[in-house]
Amino acid sequence: MTEQMFALDIGTRSVVGLLMQKKGEKYEVIDFETIEHEERSMLDGQIHDVVSVANVIARVKARLETKHDVTLKKVCVAAAGRALKTMRIHTDKDISKQPLMNKEDILFLELEGVQKAQYQLAKEEEKEVTGNYYCVGYSVIKYLLDEEEIGSLIDQQGNTAAVEIIATFLPKVVVESLLSALHRANLELEALTLEPIAAIHVLIPPSMRRLNVALVDIGAGTSDIALTAEGTVTAYGMVPRAGDEITEAISDHYLLDFNQAETFKKEISTNHVATVADILGFEQEIHFKELVDAVLPAIDRLADAIAEELYKLNGTPPKAVMLVGGGSQTPELALRLANRLKLPANRVAIRGVDAIQMLEKSGNLPIGPEFITPIGIAIAAKQNPVHYISVKVNNRMIRLFEMKQLTVGDCLIAAGVNTQKLYGRPGMAYMVNYNGKEITLPGSFGKPPLLKLNDKEAKLDELISDGDNIAVDKGQNGEAPSITLSEFIGDLPFSTITFNDKKYTITNTMTVNDKPVSEDYVLKDNDRIIFHQSSTIESFLKKENVKVDYTNQDFVIYLDKKPLVMKEYSKLILLNGKKATPTDPLKHGDRLDILTPENPNVSDVLNKLNIEENKKLKIFYNGRPLLLSKPKFAVKRDKEVLKTDDIVRVNDYLELTELEENPFVFQDIFRFISLDLSKIKGKVEMKRNDNKVTFFDVLEESDSISITWEE
Repeated sequence: MTEQMFALDIGTRSVVGLLMQKKGEKYEVIDFETIEHEERSMLDGQIHDVVSVANVIARVKARLETKHDVTLKKVCVAAAGRALKTMRIHTDKDISKQPLMNKEDILFLELEGVQKAQYQLAKEEEKEVTGNYYCVGYSVIKYLLDEEEIGSLIDQQGNTAAVEIIATFLPKVVVESLLSALHRANLELEALTLEPIAAIHVLIPPSMRRLNVALVDIGAGTSDIALTAEGTVTAYGMVPRAGDEITEAISDHYLLDFNQAETFKKEISTNHVATVADILGFEQEIHFKELVDAVLPAIDRLADAIAEELYKLNGTPPKAVMLVGGGSQTPELALRLANRLKLPANRVAIRGVDAIQMLEKSGNLPIGPEFITPIGIAIAAKQNPVHYISVKVNNRMIRLFEMKQLTVGDCLIAAGVNTQKLYGRPGMAYMVNYNGKEITLPGSFGKPPLLKLNDKEAKLDELISDGDNIAVDKGQNGEAPSITLSEFIGDLPFSTITFNDKKYTITNTMTVNDKPVSEDYVLKDNDRIIFHQSSTIESFLKKENVKVDYTNQDFVIYLDKKPLVMKEYSKLILLNGKKATPTDPLKHGDRLDILTPENPNVSDVLNKLNIEENKKLKIFYNGRPLLLSKPKFAVKRDKEVLKTDDIVRVNDYLELTELEENPFVFQDIFRFISLDLSKIKGKVEMKRNDNKVTFFDVLEESDSISITWEE
């Protein structure tokens, strides 16, 4: 006995009706009809004009009824894959004080991510409730531990655990408008599926779904994507580029209106040559290769968009890609998509109706890839129809759209249960003061919610059935912190410092609320903890019998009543290389140095001021060089004239007087030479540059002086 089926593929450009029958284990196409929409009543898979779409459906139905003398009352349809909403979301959790993570903890984290995605989607769509969408699945892109990607979070420890997921939602309005259009065309919904599921069902049987394969249905306005892995459909997506992108490129390049460009595209794809007249009336014969070269940029844009969405949904390139739909026949598209996915050319292929193994081949069989989805709708909707099921969550009845095997977690999402709020609250934190700084001691983490399925303890990933009863109880709260003083501060009974390159040990004490306590003291809220350091610099130096004058560390004198700081002669206390005071405390690891340089002399003071202290003259005496000098300045302290090597004390008041500048005369040399007068017997002769000289003759640079006498 044969079983007849009527299926509709309600697309953006047209409505395709298929009349099929089941013969044993195979399916046969009896007939098909295609009618294009007369106006833009469909947009991105959503019915915008129910009446207009219903009229087209009624015309397709009427043609098939007339041709085969049947009355069609029930129909199999699909919700457009392009109507699916995909959200990529990141959620994290502080696990610094939590025990090792188990599978249930990770599922709760994933579920929280799905709820965040649903809330974000509702917010973006300006809806007030998240119930306007069905979650039809999600997949984990990656887990992270302390911001580093990790393969699994099970039994991991760290500060922050995070998960990044892609969640897929179907708007309820898509289903409701679809049902309204069928009702106006006097049709009853027999079975419902999703377009990507329909195509996958007939091209990728369950035995192949363990492979990571992508199916891309390229229609007129959009390209729908579905991915399989590990035996199931893992993700859906949509790209707002498709066959119309190529048609528009042809229209722009050859100056054709859109409908004329669409007709031209189909003709040249079939015959590889076509004659076309542009809007100015000029006719030209176009060959297929010439057309391909003209629209390559548009083909590249389409390939880029599909590849980008596949990377986004799958994380990595799939193992293979199947292309279906009328737009899949776009020239060069399969090859260029393979290049972008870094796949061999034979891993991206266009699949036609002949690839459907469960289809009986007949003369009425359409062969193009654009008929994969309509045939898939008929078969998949019949074999795997989508059902609504009812369950109770905390005694509240909810209905779910059964796109896949539903779990307890799916029911919590549909019921709007905020799992994050059902986690037990963390234990009350303590605030303690440590050496003047406020520190928070966190309490322990709360427990996860307790889930029950039909009065038995359950897990989030347990499967549910129609009529199940789910109860969710809030998890236990955490406890206040319990930490001892030794656990809080660590064992620090001693501190070691370095003083003038030698190691010294100083003892420390701990107090809580100004009272000494033992190391096993359990901290309480608002405790004030002080780490006492028993030594300041001054007390340490006294203990070590180091005598240092602290009254004036900087070496300052007053020159003509103005202060002059000579830091190189200052007595300094250095703590870790920086100037310190005697009352500064010492702590573990400090380095202490005491600098006590000797006092400067008058010459050092003049050098500090960049003052040349002497006037100098170089001459020659009896053939040998002789340097004459005399002071340029007089330095007085309390009216006492100081010599250049006299020591200057801290806080000395000095007066600096510039002396009258007189030239050097002959008699000045006697301050720099020595004559043994006892040896002079005869006549003494004194000369300057071989000329006689007197005691008051002025000397000049490089003069030659001689003093001789008779023996």
